[in-house]
Amino acid sequence: MDSQICYGALGILFFILHLIPPAAAINATQLLSTKSTSINQIDSNSVLVALLDSHYTELAELVEKALLLQTLEEAVSRHNITIFAPSNEALERHLDPEFKRFLLQPGNLKSLQNLLLFHIVPGRVGSEEWPGEDLESVAYYRTLCVEEPGNHLPLTREGSGEKMVGGFARVTRPDDVIRKDGLIHGIERLLVPRLVQDDFNRRRSLSSVSAVLPEGAPVVDPRTSRLKKSQPAGTGSVPAGAPPALPVYDAMAPGPSLAPAPAPGPGGARHHFDGESQVKDFIQTLLHYGGYNELADILVNLTSLATEMGRLVSEGYVLTVLAPNDEAMAKLTTDQLSEPGAPEQIVYYHLIPEYQTEESMYNSVRRFGKVQYDTLRLPHKVVAEEADGSVKFGQGEDPAYLFDPDIYTDGRISVQGIDGVLFPAERTVEKPAGEVAPPLPAAKLVAEHKRGKLLEVACSFVGAFGQDSQFTSCY
Repeated sequence: MDSQICYGALGILFFILHLIPPAAAINATQLLSTKSTSINQIDSNSVLVALLDSHYTELAELVEKALLLQTLEEAVSRHNITIFAPSNEALERHLDPEFKRFLLQPGNLKSLQNLLLFHIVPGRVGSEEWPGEDLESVAYYRTLCVEEPGNHLPLTREGSGEKMVGGFARVTRPDDVIRKDGLIHGIERLLVPRLVQDDFNRRRSLSSVSAVLPEGAPVVDPRTSRLKKSQPAGTGSVPAGAPPALPVYDAMAPGPSLAPAPAPGPGGARHHFDGESQVKDFIQTLLHYGGYNELADILVNLTSLATEMGRLVSEGYVLTVLAPNDEAMAKLTTDQLSEPGAPEQIVYYHLIPEYQTEESMYNSVRRFGKVQYDTLRLPHKVVAEEADGSVKFGQGEDPAYLFDPDIYTDGRISVQGIDGVLFPAERTVEKPAGEVAPPLPAAKLVAEHKRGKLLEVACSFVGAFGQDSQFTSCY
């Protein structure tokens, strides 16, 4: 009896121990939950919350546009941070408009992120840690901009006692915001790392696309209808650096009605520009910009136009893309897309073989009224005119307006967002100048009886003697 009680007690004890998890598992679970809570949840008293709700509103908006909130939340969860925040006046009035436009372009998101991370030090640097007024006293701190080669932000103090950041930015509001996980110093101007400055200069001078001079476009041999072999540099008729001599229509791959196979990719001896990368870059910019997914899907998945555009840019041609947004593409009917090659023909009508920006097109329509641009859908042209301070494309009942200007501009490809899909106007046959209009249909008359040959000869005979008046049949 005692043995049964003993075995029963041991069984109950084993069952209880089986239900209770080991202490190590409990500690690991608690550690993971604590870690995830600390990373995903930010205290309302955090320095990040203070930045978003402070008088540095321009900097806070740039942080949100640069998609850096999650990165800064992870940094705050590991250590304190120090933010050198430029004032709103420095970002609104004292910033070069061209440089600000460069930072806000979707294709330059990485440059904007590096610029903002250069203002943040992964550590707590208060006013008491500033060096003295000695000229040789300089304190260097590494920032979160790890891609910057000289990632050292110097802190100095002038003879007047003013604190300086980066050697030229004066601290106007030291220890402006103090929190348990970091602090904010107000500074009078923006800190630009050399990495971002070089990228801006390269885009502005277009050195990234003009470093390699083209050899000259190929020429078609009229006897064989094939491209002539390229001649060595300096021996051809087209000087180096000149635009392609071959018309863009002849450089294009055959249309879908002739050869549905995809166009050849960029490459060969005439690979002057990296057109494939530039086309990928502008398509990614469209996706990041938002609202142009349908056009990107047509270029990449439904047609081979992305490859064709990359080949043209590699050969030295320039393109302006009038990009209809998703709302406009959704209005296309099944009949408009069902015909063979319809997507290609629609997109070809939105490709202009020129490099135009919003400013250049607007200046043209303001000066000349209506402007006709060639398209890759030969021989159709697209008409542009000024309307309400913008540019209107097309004629008739369904025009399209310039909706999102300069989505992407890199010197070779320009993308301008429009709010409608353009179709060429129906061609009407016009009469040449001086041509006489066809006569109106005459009224129906009763046909007269024709005279026989014998009677006709007789009438002429008697007429010679003046006796035809006696015969009524001769009238």
